[in-house]
Amino acid sequence: MIKSYLAALGETMRKLTVDPTYPPIFEEIAGQLSLALASDGKILLAGNGGSAADCQHLAGELVVRFRADRLALPAIALTVDTSVLTACLNDFGPEMVFSRQVEAIGREGDVFWAFSTSGNSRNILTACESARQKGMKVIGFTGQDGGILSKVSHLCFQAPSNITSHIQECHIAVGHMMCLELESRLFG
Repeated sequence: MIKSYLAALGETMRKLTVDPTYPPIFEEIAGQLSLALASDGKILLAGNGGSAADCQHLAGELVVRFRADRLALPAIALTVDTSVLTACLNDFGPEMVFSRQVEAIGREGDVFWAFSTSGNSRNILTACESARQKGMKVIGFTGQDGGILSKVSHLCFQAPSNITSHIQECHIAVGHMMCLELESRLFG
Protein backbone atom coordinates (compact mmCIF):
# COMPACT_ATOMS: atom_id res chain seq x y z
CA MET A 1 0.00 0.00 0.00
CA ILE A 2 2.81 2.45 0.84
CA LYS A 3 4.52 2.01 -2.52
CA SER A 4 1.30 2.35 -4.47
CA TYR A 5 0.32 5.51 -2.55
CA LEU A 6 3.70 7.10 -3.18
CA ALA A 7 3.62 6.04 -6.84
CA ALA A 8 0.17 7.65 -7.30
CA LEU A 9 1.32 10.81 -5.55
CA GLY A 10 4.48 10.88 -7.65
CA GLU A 11 2.44 10.58 -10.83
CA THR A 12 0.17 13.43 -9.71
CA MET A 13 3.15 15.66 -8.93
CA ARG A 14 4.85 14.68 -12.21
CA LYS A 15 1.87 16.06 -14.09
CA LEU A 16 2.64 19.48 -12.62
CA THR A 17 6.05 19.41 -14.30
CA VAL A 18 5.09 18.01 -17.71
CA ASP A 19 1.69 19.58 -18.41
CA PRO A 20 2.39 22.89 -20.20
CA THR A 21 -0.78 24.50 -18.82
CA TYR A 22 0.58 24.68 -15.25
CA PRO A 23 3.60 27.03 -15.48
CA PRO A 24 1.57 29.95 -16.91
CA ILE A 25 -1.10 29.70 -14.21
CA PHE A 26 1.60 29.51 -11.52
CA GLU A 27 3.20 32.65 -12.97
CA GLU A 28 -0.14 34.46 -13.02
CA ILE A 29 -0.96 33.47 -9.45
CA ALA A 30 2.48 34.55 -8.20
CA GLY A 31 2.06 37.80 -10.12
CA GLN A 32 -1.33 38.53 -8.58
CA LEU A 33 -0.12 37.72 -5.06
CA SER A 34 3.02 39.83 -5.43
CA LEU A 35 1.06 42.74 -6.95
CA ALA A 36 -1.30 42.78 -3.99
CA LEU A 37 1.53 42.66 -1.45
CA ALA A 38 3.64 45.26 -3.29
CA SER A 39 0.59 47.58 -3.29
CA ASP A 40 0.05 47.39 0.49
CA GLY A 41 -2.64 44.74 0.12
CA LYS A 42 -2.97 41.56 2.11
CA ILE A 43 -3.78 37.92 1.50
CA LEU A 44 -6.78 36.33 3.21
CA LEU A 45 -6.83 32.52 3.12
CA ALA A 46 -9.70 30.12 3.85
CA GLY A 47 -10.51 26.44 3.50
CA ASN A 48 -12.18 23.61 5.43
CA GLY A 49 -10.64 20.64 7.24
CA GLY A 50 -7.19 19.83 5.88
CA SER A 51 -7.43 22.88 3.63
CA ALA A 52 -7.95 25.03 6.74
CA ALA A 53 -4.70 23.65 8.10
CA ASP A 54 -2.98 24.44 4.79
CA CYS A 55 -4.24 28.04 5.04
CA GLN A 56 -2.79 28.40 8.53
CA HIS A 57 0.47 26.84 7.38
CA LEU A 58 0.86 29.15 4.38
CA ALA A 59 -0.16 32.26 6.33
CA GLY A 60 2.56 31.37 8.83
CA GLU A 61 5.14 31.01 6.05
CA LEU A 62 4.20 34.44 4.70
CA VAL A 63 4.02 36.32 7.99
CA VAL A 64 7.12 34.77 9.59
CA ARG A 65 9.39 33.49 6.81
CA PHE A 66 9.67 30.74 4.25
CA ARG A 67 13.36 30.53 3.34
CA ALA A 68 14.57 34.12 3.50
CA ASP A 69 14.96 36.45 6.45
CA ARG A 70 12.83 39.37 5.29
CA LEU A 71 10.04 41.70 6.31
CA ALA A 72 6.77 40.07 7.33
CA LEU A 73 4.10 39.75 4.65
CA PRO A 74 0.45 40.45 5.56
CA ALA A 75 -1.46 37.18 5.39
CA ILE A 76 -4.40 36.08 7.53
CA ALA A 77 -5.88 32.60 7.78
CA LEU A 78 -9.61 33.14 8.29
CA THR A 79 -9.79 29.68 9.86
CA VAL A 80 -8.23 30.46 13.25
CA ASP A 81 -10.42 32.87 15.24
CA THR A 82 -12.69 30.48 17.14
CA SER A 83 -14.75 33.28 18.69
CA VAL A 84 -15.56 34.78 15.30
CA LEU A 85 -16.15 31.38 13.70
CA THR A 86 -18.47 30.10 16.42
CA ALA A 87 -20.37 33.39 16.73
CA CYS A 88 -20.94 33.39 12.99
CA LEU A 89 -21.97 29.72 13.00
CA ASN A 90 -24.44 30.45 15.78
CA ASP A 91 -25.84 33.71 14.40
CA PHE A 92 -25.68 33.23 10.63
CA GLY A 93 -24.86 29.59 9.84
CA PRO A 94 -21.92 27.80 8.24
CA GLU A 95 -22.15 29.49 4.84
CA MET A 96 -21.14 32.84 6.30
CA VAL A 97 -18.12 31.91 8.48
CA PHE A 98 -15.58 33.25 5.99
CA SER A 99 -17.64 35.84 4.13
CA ARG A 100 -18.29 37.86 7.30
CA GLN A 101 -14.54 38.05 7.87
CA VAL A 102 -13.93 39.06 4.25
CA GLU A 103 -16.56 41.79 4.67
CA ALA A 104 -14.87 43.00 7.87
CA ILE A 105 -11.20 43.05 6.88
CA GLY A 106 -11.01 42.63 3.11
CA ARG A 107 -10.32 45.65 0.93
CA GLU A 108 -9.98 46.39 -2.75
CA GLY A 109 -6.50 45.32 -3.79
CA ASP A 110 -6.39 42.38 -1.37
CA VAL A 111 -6.44 38.75 -2.48
CA PHE A 112 -8.79 36.05 -1.22
CA TRP A 113 -6.94 32.73 -1.56
CA ALA A 114 -9.66 30.08 -1.48
CA PHE A 115 -9.02 26.36 -0.96
CA SER A 116 -11.64 23.70 -1.73
CA THR A 117 -10.72 20.24 -2.96
CA SER A 118 -14.17 19.79 -4.52
CA GLY A 119 -14.50 23.40 -5.60
CA ASN A 120 -18.03 23.37 -4.22
CA SER A 121 -17.69 24.27 -0.53
CA ARG A 122 -20.58 26.62 0.10
CA ASN A 123 -18.81 28.74 2.72
CA ILE A 124 -15.84 29.24 0.39
CA LEU A 125 -18.08 30.21 -2.52
CA THR A 126 -20.00 32.70 -0.37
CA ALA A 127 -16.70 34.25 0.71
CA CYS A 128 -15.60 34.46 -2.93
CA GLU A 129 -18.75 36.41 -3.71
CA SER A 130 -18.05 38.80 -0.82
CA ALA A 131 -14.44 39.22 -1.95
CA ARG A 132 -15.44 40.04 -5.51
CA GLN A 133 -18.00 42.58 -4.25
CA LYS A 134 -15.19 44.28 -2.29
CA GLY A 135 -12.97 44.48 -5.40
CA MET A 136 -10.61 41.76 -4.22
CA LYS A 137 -8.98 39.23 -6.52
CA VAL A 138 -9.95 35.61 -5.91
CA ILE A 139 -7.41 32.83 -6.35
CA GLY A 140 -8.85 29.35 -6.17
CA PHE A 141 -7.02 26.13 -5.34
CA THR A 142 -9.17 23.10 -6.11
CA GLY A 143 -9.10 19.59 -7.53
CA GLN A 144 -9.07 18.39 -11.11
CA ASP A 145 -12.78 18.98 -11.71
CA GLY A 146 -12.61 22.56 -10.43
CA GLY A 147 -16.21 22.78 -9.29
CA ILE A 148 -17.86 26.16 -9.03
CA LEU A 149 -14.71 27.67 -7.50
CA SER A 150 -12.93 27.40 -10.84
CA LYS A 151 -15.65 29.53 -12.40
CA VAL A 152 -15.83 32.26 -9.73
CA SER A 153 -12.06 32.68 -9.27
CA HIS A 154 -10.03 35.21 -11.22
CA LEU A 155 -7.27 32.59 -11.30
CA CYS A 156 -7.59 28.94 -10.38
CA PHE A 157 -5.09 26.12 -9.86
CA GLN A 158 -6.80 22.78 -10.40
CA ALA A 159 -4.61 20.03 -8.97
CA PRO A 160 -4.39 17.08 -11.40
CA SER A 161 -6.24 14.59 -9.20
CA ASN A 162 -9.66 13.74 -7.81
CA ILE A 163 -8.18 12.12 -4.69
CA THR A 164 -8.53 14.53 -1.77
CA SER A 165 -5.18 13.74 -0.16
CA HIS A 166 -3.31 14.14 -3.45
CA ILE A 167 -5.12 17.40 -4.16
CA GLN A 168 -4.08 18.73 -0.75
CA GLU A 169 -0.50 17.54 -1.27
CA CYS A 170 -0.41 19.46 -4.55
CA HIS A 171 -1.94 22.51 -2.86
CA ILE A 172 0.72 22.67 -0.15
CA ALA A 173 3.55 22.04 -2.64
CA VAL A 174 2.31 24.80 -4.96
CA GLY A 175 1.63 27.01 -1.93
CA HIS A 176 5.24 26.57 -0.86
CA MET A 177 6.32 27.39 -4.41
CA MET A 178 4.26 30.60 -4.20
CA CYS A 179 5.98 31.53 -0.90
CA LEU A 180 9.37 31.01 -2.51
CA GLU A 181 8.34 33.02 -5.56
CA LEU A 182 7.01 35.88 -3.41
CA GLU A 183 10.22 36.06 -1.42
CA SER A 184 12.17 36.22 -4.66
CA ARG A 185 9.93 38.79 -6.37
CA LEU A 186 9.52 41.08 -3.38
CA PHE A 187 12.90 40.80 -1.68
CA GLY A 188 15.33 39.66 -4.41
